[in-house]
Amino acid sequence: MQVADAMTMNVISVTPDFSLPDTARLMTSNKIGAVAIKDKGKFLGLLTERDIVRKAVAKNINIKRAKVKDFMRTELATIGPAADLYEALIEMRDNSIRHLPVVENNKLIGLLTIKDVLKIEPQLFDLIVEKYELKEESRKLLNTLRPEEGICNECGEYSEKIKNDDEVSLCENCSKPQTTVV
Repeated sequence: MQVADAMTMNVISVTPDFSLPDTARLMTSNKIGAVAIKDKGKFLGLLTERDIVRKAVAKNINIKRAKVKDFMRTELATIGPAADLYEALIEMRDNSIRHLPVVENNKLIGLLTIKDVLKIEPQLFDLIVEKYELKEESRKLLNTLRPEEGICNECGEYSEKIKNDDEVSLCENCSKPQTTVV
């Protein structure tokens, strides 16, 4: 399946001098997460919800006077309409983006989003999740445990006293020899 089969063709756009609050309202009313930035028909960049939150709101910028041009991204990964959807998803994953401009002959012809891909190829969900699992792994409980702590491979419970025997982690209860009464 090709990018052209899944992309959104009617990309909503604004000019660089459009206000940030008006752009956010436009995005909200259209239920979209990104807008293209165009000037005189030329594609200049992209502004996403993430850009608004991280570059303006989180930095306590006075957004009432803020313009799109001050927060838009101009250096973008792009893809052609004939590219394979899998290739597009790899591009999105590797660049940690959810919106990928589709460009042909230096013109924006569409926008591919994670939602677009998953509507058509839901089995590609694992590819998306893979990057986020790796990113989040360092914040998981298991990576902060002391060597003697861990999850028992037998019962699945957390224990402060794990014994590692033959590459198997066992809690005190599971590592005790089992006796049978005859």
